[in-house]
Amino acid sequence: FVMSGVYFKNKLKLALIGQSLFGQEVYSHLRKEGHRVVGVFTVPDKDGKADPLALAAEKDGTPVFKLPKWRVKGKTIKEVAEAYRSVGADLNVLPFCTQFIPMDIIDSPKHGSIIYHPSILPRHRGASAINWTLIMGDKKAGFSVFWADDGLDTGPILLQRSCDVEPNDTVDALYNRFLFPEGIKAMVEAVQLIADGKAPRIPQPEEGATYEGIQKKENAEISWDQSAEVLHNWIRGHDKVPGAWTEINGQMVTFYGSTLLNSSVPPGEPLEIKGAKKPGLVTKNGLVLFGNDGKALMVRNLQFEDGKMIPASQYFSAGEMSVVELTAEEVKVAETIKVIWAGILSNVPIIEDSTDFFKSGASSMDVARLVEEIRQKCGGLQLQNEDIYMATKFEDFIQKVVKKLRGEDQEAELVVDYVSKEVNEMMVKMPYQCFINGQFTDADDGKTYDTINPTDGSTICKVSYASLADVDKAVAAAKDAFENGEWGIMNARERGRLMYRLADLLEENQEELATIEALDSGAVYTLALKTHIGMSVQTFRYFAGWCDKIQGSTIPINQARPNRNLTFTKKEPLGVCAIIIPWNYPLMMLAWKSAACLAAGNTLVLKPAQVTPLTALKFAELSVKAGFPKGVINIIPGSGGIAGQRLSEHPDIRKLGFTGSTPIGKQIMKSCAVSNLKKVSLELGGKSPLIIFNDCELDKAVRMGMGAVFFNKGENCIAAGRLFVEESIHDEFVTRVVEEIKKMKIGDPLDRSTDHGPQNHKAHLEKLLQYCETGVKEGATLVYGGRQVQRPGFFMEPTVFTDVEDHMYLAKEESFGPIMVISKFQNGDIDGVLQRANNTEYGLASGVFTRDINKAMYVSEKLEAGTVFINTYNKTDVAAPFGGVKQSGFGKDLGEEALNEYLKTKTVTLEY
Repeated sequence: FVMSGVYFKNKLKLALIGQSLFGQEVYSHLRKEGHRVVGVFTVPDKDGKADPLALAAEKDGTPVFKLPKWRVKGKTIKEVAEAYRSVGADLNVLPFCTQFIPMDIIDSPKHGSIIYHPSILPRHRGASAINWTLIMGDKKAGFSVFWADDGLDTGPILLQRSCDVEPNDTVDALYNRFLFPEGIKAMVEAVQLIADGKAPRIPQPEEGATYEGIQKKENAEISWDQSAEVLHNWIRGHDKVPGAWTEINGQMVTFYGSTLLNSSVPPGEPLEIKGAKKPGLVTKNGLVLFGNDGKALMVRNLQFEDGKMIPASQYFSAGEMSVVELTAEEVKVAETIKVIWAGILSNVPIIEDSTDFFKSGASSMDVARLVEEIRQKCGGLQLQNEDIYMATKFEDFIQKVVKKLRGEDQEAELVVDYVSKEVNEMMVKMPYQCFINGQFTDADDGKTYDTINPTDGSTICKVSYASLADVDKAVAAAKDAFENGEWGIMNARERGRLMYRLADLLEENQEELATIEALDSGAVYTLALKTHIGMSVQTFRYFAGWCDKIQGSTIPINQARPNRNLTFTKKEPLGVCAIIIPWNYPLMMLAWKSAACLAAGNTLVLKPAQVTPLTALKFAELSVKAGFPKGVINIIPGSGGIAGQRLSEHPDIRKLGFTGSTPIGKQIMKSCAVSNLKKVSLELGGKSPLIIFNDCELDKAVRMGMGAVFFNKGENCIAAGRLFVEESIHDEFVTRVVEEIKKMKIGDPLDRSTDHGPQNHKAHLEKLLQYCETGVKEGATLVYGGRQVQRPGFFMEPTVFTDVEDHMYLAKEESFGPIMVISKFQNGDIDGVLQRANNTEYGLASGVFTRDINKAMYVSEKLEAGTVFINTYNKTDVAAPFGGVKQSGFGKDLGEEALNEYLKTKTVTLEY
């Protein structure tokens, strides 16, 4: 094979000395790159279980040596040295090595040895380097691959990589996000540099060098007379091992899951803590602790001396769990679970009530195995990993399982931290946190951002800013709900019942939803009530009715005698779907996509636009009240660059529906293709032409033409981006439009008499003003408007341009605002105006006004657009499919066709 000569060029014979999943991954990747691993030196089996590195090597037939130690009294063990030298390695690779390796072994190969260290050397030399990176509050973390020395981590540097430390990062978070995946790549790169003779040896400087000791339980006690940030760093730096602890009520209590508290301190019950100058507060979200600077932090979980872990919010009720008597059926389940425990804990002779899962040698991988085996062997009983961590003794675990079987461990009533405002003659209550797995929760890293009221530029509230970790949690929740939860086995009519109930709740809360929409997006309240909310209600009711009407078909196929065949198709849900919506119709765009998605039986993760997240989060609250199982609907507010991009790349998402700009749509489509070829539907930009012939009903054309442009402040995907008006009526049309604009009331969207509210956000207003400046510079005639209204907020005058020629910027680019762009065309030139109307890469919508039915049908046939309006405009309906062509995207929202965007077709053929 010709390529093999190239593939194996400059490859080495390697000895791997180390352990763990990290060591296993490095081993596998080095082999894939063509290097030959001639021996693996790792630790002995623990509790009868081999290390992952040993398992991988044994499976491949690579020689494996399991050595308890390499030297005695400072001298290399002769038998160990002989075993090592027998493999004849060119280079020692130490990816995760916890043993002391003698220097004669380190220096033995011709290329010596390289080792991975989880710090940016020379800072934080020593075995607890990652911990100290966090404890010291470093803003940068990273790792080094260096030439191994005598164990002091002082050898020359081969390469280093760094990353930012987020405010609430833990050791696990840093390891999983950066140190593990990037470390594997770096070890492979380092080996290849050595093979190619390009590996540097950069001496470590003494400046900045530190050495901190190994962190053990006895020296992890919390010293309380420090700032909140220092306390937070101490706790997260010891999470999960060895665990920062303090004394409460005479016993050692270890803290896990610390975050800095940037919002106001929630109410709670005081808890005296030894050494703390101010009592902690046990709140519904966790235990709040205070630094000597008056600032606060919160911990989520507590662990007691006996190993039992509880949510910190349950501290005062932790001892109240009653012991339940088991029924005969529950005893059978308990016996089955005991067999499962015995299979996992093979080193334990007898599983007793006091047997502790983790103290008996179980690892995190065994947790996943326990959950899966119980699901398979106990009638589909679905546990969470936390159930094991919260009940580690067999007796406690069985009690938790029994209560779950009886439904006694149901989630407590939904806890919502609202931002409340007295506005529009009502008290509006707005959730502001991420909604993941049926619960509102802060972003994993605690970040927030301000959502702004465009009417006056004020901050409505701070909203959680979802991180990559939050996206992954939401997708995992949706995946679990689809594969293992009740949603996946729910019959279609029950699914429809939940959607009808949700539609009812949307309608019951329509005034509050419309008020939130007006506050957050600037939508005129009366329009929000009728369209933003009204059509959302209609959409959910329409698709609720489809749930039990999704059908396949039977297909006659060629009969191969004497056999008979039956071929039929099934329509099945795709799985986890991602939905990314824009800011112009926040709730309605959510409804257009999510209703079809849910009706088809999928679960979803939805990212609202960063500037308009509030109605989506209120929708999440109502979905819980409607009875949707947890994990089915997840809402993650935040940025497109972080959360949206992660959704498009996520391997567990099977479909992504997006409404937004064409450039972002292209990027999403590319990411979806590269990641896992997930299904995509895109509703993108538009430059919709509206052709007004001189035989139209002019009053109606003026009224509808203004609506085609100024509806919803022009922030409308199908807005008429360019009006073509026949020459003989052009001047009169323009005059009448300007007269009508002057009658429009610009003002507070909550005022019932307002016609025209503020633009959605400041950056968009600035873009629109620049759009007008460009039009004037190119020679178009500014007939009216083009300026910001002189009042607080982001208001723009309705604007009219005439004399717009086909080459101009105004004729080609979408404004997405209240700007009417008018071009005249010669009387009777139907084909000419059609050519001009189609001379765009967009094709979302279009319109024509004429009394001549033959002309209307001819024009509608020739217009290149997904929707054509004749003698009307903006008339969409939940039953009519909606979507574009060309660079306005593909796929349909609304109507029966929208269901197909969220379904897959399976063909089944049987012989009888």
